[in-house]
Amino acid sequence: MTRDFTAGNYRYIPALFQYSSGAAALPDYEIERVRFDTWLPLGEGFARIADYIRAAGRPLTSFCACELRSPAVVDEAGFRTFNEHYVKTLAEWGLFDGTNNPVARSNVCLEIDPPSEPSFYAFSFVREAKGAGPSFVIAGGAEARSGPGTYPERIVRYRETSADALREKARMTMNTMEERLGAFGFGWKDTTATQVYTVQDFHPVVADELVKRGAARQGMTWHFARPPVVDLEFEMDTRRVMREIVI
Repeated sequence: MTRDFTAGNYRYIPALFQYSSGAAALPDYEIERVRFDTWLPLGEGFARIADYIRAAGRPLTSFCACELRSPAVVDEAGFRTFNEHYVKTLAEWGLFDGTNNPVARSNVCLEIDPPSEPSFYAFSFVREAKGAGPSFVIAGGAEARSGPGTYPERIVRYRETSADALREKARMTMNTMEERLGAFGFGWKDTTATQVYTVQDFHPVVADELVKRGAARQGMTWHFARPPVVDLEFEMDTRRVMREIVI
């Protein structure tokens, strides 16, 4: 279920052309996560990321994950248009070959005070670290079943936001996170951070569906934000990263 991306010194879980489902550093390497104190528009963000990675003595192919903030949710056509633009830089950096994309991603839309254009919130890259323990980033996943079909056909409890519906959405999303962790041979006990993205009141399901299953091992960060495609309501991502910095 995973492939090595040797040019970046990490392995990844293949998914869609716009992102992978997760990235994990190879032995003797570790992932560093860098968060921007002030979000940067896509073009400016890519330039700043390139400067940072090169200053660390690493190739651009070591870029392995990013976290985006978008102005508003879009339909499927709008999402594809954005993704086709986004992957152009990844292709220039030697990361995207037209089919395979090793870079994991989360992309959400703040409900209050969103950016005026798609922007970088954080990124991760792989650096040398002899003897380092495992590190990984699991991409954002929402309550849509995998496989063929449109989003309305695949979204769990489509356009429902009751407590019971949110329970099923959270359960589905947790299953996705656990499948991705399992692909790398890890579980919740290995994570150092978990993030939740929703504008719905999900507190009634937190204890049974998230905490008891281990997702809050290190606590959870809740972002008052929506997944990027209209009618999705609940998204999560998680990671194991020992080196994190804000610039």
